[in-house]
Amino acid sequence: MPLEDQLGYFFFNKSHLRCALTHHSYLLEAGNQGQTAESPADQAAYSILGSAILDAVLTELLIRSGQTTQPEIVMQKVALKQIEKLAELSQTVGAGYVLKLGQAAKQHKVYDDPITLAETLEAVIGAVYFDGGFSAARRVVQKLFRNEFESLSD
Repeated sequence: MPLEDQLGYFFFNKSHLRCALTHHSYLLEAGNQGQTAESPADQAAYSILGSAILDAVLTELLIRSGQTTQPEIVMQKVALKQIEKLAELSQTVGAGYVLKLGQAAKQHKVYDDPITLAETLEAVIGAVYFDGGFSAARRVVQKLFRNEFESLSD
């Protein structure tokens, strides 16, 4: 299934998704073309934004699920944001299959690297935010983590 089907979100502006799925190695080999002030050419900026959104939404979901103290929230959020967990979610939605990589990165199978997969998932969340706003990004995060927060409603 396409990535958008797995996310449950369909991009209005596909350039956000393209940027989120463009690894820096691809741009290094392509000559860093396509970057503008309005839209970065690779996933780095989107990944930073997606990580912040993920923090906010997971914190909200943890509080709504009954976590009431700072240590509880922090410990649970750290567990949910482990690189391995994010990489697994990234693989589940198929992000590694559509990630644009440079030839050397492909040869080194970077598409299987947990850090790359986790950063790609965060970048996709950031791209959803740019395309559809916080509510759309929140819904995607909630869907990604539905098994951990089954009792929560939208």
